[in-house]
Amino acid sequence: MSVDSTISSTISDVERDIGVAKETLRVWERRYDFPQPLRDPHGERIYPVEQVRKLRLVKRLLDLGFRPGKVIQFSAEQLQKMAEHAAGARSQRTSPPASLQPYLQMCKAHEMEALRRKLSQALLVMGLKSFVTDLAAPLTELVGEAWASGQLAVFEEHLYTESLTMVLRSAIFSVPQANANHGAPRVLLTTLPQERHGLGLLMAEALCVVDGTHCISLGVQTPLLDIVDAARAQRIDVVALSFSAAMNPRHALDGLAALRSRLPPSVQLWAGGDCAALKRRTPPSVQVLELTDISGAIAAWRARAALAADAQP
Repeated sequence: MSVDSTISSTISDVERDIGVAKETLRVWERRYDFPQPLRDPHGERIYPVEQVRKLRLVKRLLDLGFRPGKVIQFSAEQLQKMAEHAAGARSQRTSPPASLQPYLQMCKAHEMEALRRKLSQALLVMGLKSFVTDLAAPLTELVGEAWASGQLAVFEEHLYTESLTMVLRSAIFSVPQANANHGAPRVLLTTLPQERHGLGLLMAEALCVVDGTHCISLGVQTPLLDIVDAARAQRIDVVALSFSAAMNPRHALDGLAALRSRLPPSVQLWAGGDCAALKRRTPPSVQVLELTDISGAIAAWRARAALAADAQP
């Protein structure tokens, strides 16, 4: 069978664009008889556009908590309805404020300059801390649910992410950097190599900065040994990692365990985000935090640091 490479995807394309690992795709192929890739002239797997569309829907449902064996046998049309129903039910449970809807409508209408202006105005009125916890975080969850249900295209979700990123970065840069010599913890923020989503990390950085920490961000997808080296070189007190719902739970837990074993006991390890495994199986010596917990965790670090300083002769 001939393969039109202009509309088909390689296994690397699928892994990169959808977020399903190559090994997982091969396991599904053997276990569930889907996907059913064609082969290019070199014998490499290549996925027609209709299979890529179905894989994208399967991944949406996995992010919403479904297991692959429960959904992969359905057609793309059925999967789309399941995603819409699941995302709708989740939205009803969380009951997002009606005030968030105008932001979502701007995303759908591609009014990104207007969206950035509205976000910036809200930031000025609310202050950075409330902006993150009361607007940015629930709005990001709402946008994610809209994407999962098919109301937003991938590029529209990316446009939203870039708009909020611009607003948050500008706000973070406007806050004076804390002096570590004056009782401010040095916090290193990043994600593990398998985690490419950085918006949660940026929101955590904003809250840390507001509470007077000295923040050093490595961005996303930092190799584990480089995190350890950076923590040592920068004399870090806290390593903070962000995990999205798309993160493989095993990778998250194994990565945290490996990192904990390599960091000095004096360096705290914080983890947060939407990866459900963090709450079900909290790794030893790792603090799992919500965004609203960050201020308390920083206060607790300061209290311990003050006691240690008082105990010194």
